[in-house]
Amino acid sequence: MPIRVFVTGGTGFVGRLIVEALREKHPKWQITIFDLNQPDVPRANITYIKGSVTSSSDVSKTLKHIRPHAIIHTAGIVPPLAHRFSREMESTVLAINVEGTRTMLSAAQTYNVSAFVWTGSCTAVTDNFKYSYRNINETYPTSTNSLIYGESKAIAEKLVLDANKPGFATCALRPSVLFGPGDHQLVPSIHACIANYETPYVLGDAENLWDVSYAPNIADAHILAVENLLSKEKTAAGEAIFIQNEEKITFRDFCLEVWKNFEHFPPFELKIPLGLAQVVGLVAEAVTWVTGRTTTISRGSVMDACAVRYASGKTATRLLGYQSKVGIEEGIKRSCDEYRNRLKTHESEGSRRS
Repeated sequence: MPIRVFVTGGTGFVGRLIVEALREKHPKWQITIFDLNQPDVPRANITYIKGSVTSSSDVSKTLKHIRPHAIIHTAGIVPPLAHRFSREMESTVLAINVEGTRTMLSAAQTYNVSAFVWTGSCTAVTDNFKYSYRNINETYPTSTNSLIYGESKAIAEKLVLDANKPGFATCALRPSVLFGPGDHQLVPSIHACIANYETPYVLGDAENLWDVSYAPNIADAHILAVENLLSKEKTAAGEAIFIQNEEKITFRDFCLEVWKNFEHFPPFELKIPLGLAQVVGLVAEAVTWVTGRTTTISRGSVMDACAVRYASGKTATRLLGYQSKVGIEEGIKRSCDEYRNRLKTHESEGSRRS
């Protein structure tokens, strides 16, 4: 009997990559996608079911019918940049990321699911900008007094790990900041700095190292986690595991690499000390409030860009055998190529409408 895998959020940025990785590595496995959105291009031999992880009725009815062996719960919400550093979306974020996870866990246990892999985030630990996180590992405590996204991920992660028991193996993956084909946050926001004439400005000392993850590598890690929890050993059961590219890079160097792929090179560099940069961020917020013009700079984005955040990948290697297949430089190139094509498509569609 083929393994049945149930993927929530399977048409989203990470979810669709997980589905593709599943199809490639295990073509005989039966895959069901559970999402509010239907795919742009349906895939053969994949079942699509419309539903919400926040609806216990939707979830229960679907799992009762599918009876999956494993669930990859990747459905969640990441606040857009404009709301990333405030709590304006708190109720929505908690409803989807926390209560949605609680609903999935409850139904999974009711219908005897064997393995539950949850797409968490490094922000469960690193979303408090008061601290630097240098080469941290899984012994570090989850964060308090953090941003709402990190807070939601920390709460949901505890739910997932506390649910682990004989017959129901769970684990939480903690990917770092993601980029890749289909990215709507990181590469687009860095690219937007070109049009906003923000590329010459260097915030802080520009020496802060951080982790990034090429999203298809993260998809591979999910498959390894499912395989682990369905095996006899189940070494990842009950574990939270940092996942990243294992190539530390400064935020400035990452931005420069993105801009280079769009043939943009800052005409000069002006270093802005952190304290002054925060004042600039405050001014930018005021300009946004008065004019309604979107800016990529705020006090929150300044602290984010100047933060030190990188983790050890030893646990992922030891428990899952994970190693990133695509390096950062090649990943940035592929991501920028895809985003360039996306921009061209939007431009041509706009021309047809006009």
